[in-house]
Amino acid sequence: MVNTGVTFQIRISDYEGILWYEKLFDRKPDFIPHEDFVEWEITRDAWLQVAVGEPITGNGPLRLGVEDINSERKRLMNVLNLQIEEVKSREGVPAAWCTFEDPYGNRIGLYQDL
Repeated sequence: MVNTGVTFQIRISDYEGILWYEKLFDRKPDFIPHEDFVEWEITRDAWLQVAVGEPITGNGPLRLGVEDINSERKRLMNVLNLQIEEVKSREGVPAAWCTFEDPYGNRIGLYQDL
């Protein structure tokens, strides 16, 4: 198999949750194929699909790579009005990370290559 891209789907219980994801990504969806379903291209050929449906609590985490994890963590805590755990790292692991949840229980995180 030759992979040409990837999609990940997160379910939310109401359309208002899409506004939460607009704040997360700091932009509107890249594609709205139909009602109650939107997509963001989070990196080339990697798409996050946000669909209205039955959320699966504890799903994930879907981790998003960022250039400066501390400033992005601070931005998200401010615009989304939530607490995000302290940034973690481990000796021998060339990354730092932190995890939080959307209002529907989907686990999301940030990571930064070190």
